[in-house]
Amino acid sequence: MTARPIHGVLPVLQTPFAADGSIDTETLVTEIGWVLDQGVAGVTTGMVTELLRLTEDERLELSETVVGAARARGALSVISCGAESTRTSVAYARHAAQAGADAVMVNPPLSTVVDADRLVDHFAEIVEAIDVPVVVQDASGYVGRPLGLDMQAELLDRYGDAIYFKPEASPIGQRLSQLRDVTGGRARILEGTGGAALLDSYRRGIVGTMPGAEVCWGVQRLWDALRTGDWPLAYALSGVLNAMIGMQTSLDAFVAVEKHLLVRQGVFTSTAMRTPAGFVLDPESAAEIERLADLLAALVEGQEPAVALAR
Repeated sequence: MTARPIHGVLPVLQTPFAADGSIDTETLVTEIGWVLDQGVAGVTTGMVTELLRLTEDERLELSETVVGAARARGALSVISCGAESTRTSVAYARHAAQAGADAVMVNPPLSTVVDADRLVDHFAEIVEAIDVPVVVQDASGYVGRPLGLDMQAELLDRYGDAIYFKPEASPIGQRLSQLRDVTGGRARILEGTGGAALLDSYRRGIVGTMPGAEVCWGVQRLWDALRTGDWPLAYALSGVLNAMIGMQTSLDAFVAVEKHLLVRQGVFTSTAMRTPAGFVLDPESAAEIERLADLLAALVEGQEPAVALAR
């Protein structure tokens, strides 16, 4: 497969909504441009993009917009194509590949328990339907159930360079190492905990990370510090990111916090989420998230932490 390698920092975009509830495409394009301006490798759609709450037409529209804007900048794009049936996932994957995505990301069905053989068949049909790589996403840190290591190894044995992995089952570090080891170090793995486990995951051999978009500038700086061996800065940045992620205890909490910070930075004009949503960001939590974001920015800018905390 001659596709461009999927690597580096690939933020997962949030979906902005207009006053009438439709996707705010103009703001989405602004978001993509702002994210890419932070020096990241590309953009991704995923769970925090609120894909599970979009209509089929909206998902297709979103994919086309994301791929087009990324390609215009020469950046990578990875489009999430998970669905409750193989047929639907194949359709989404074909659409993304035809639009020009560099890869698709697929989580297993969430509403049913599927045995390993059937999951292999599910992913195999998607891989064989397109000519770009598939990121096999174990999204069980948020939704669904953990994927078996042997099943993932079988997919890699069968399809080689057409497969990447995004393991999010707990415990993150141990599961990542187990996947690495069971595949003899061949698995190309992307970290997916919002950057909270990035430092530990980097030591275990990942090729990239998929954080949220809202502080992707901080995650990019952490990635750079890891690559250059600046461990004091890496641990300082990681500590703040862990404090931020620790406040986001559900998928809806991630969406709410990320949209709040995007509004604060002037990227979004609204924090609107698709309803029903199971989390509301209260003023005290918002204030603490803002303090942590300021602290992260101070570290990125080389300022003393006290400067941020005094704001």
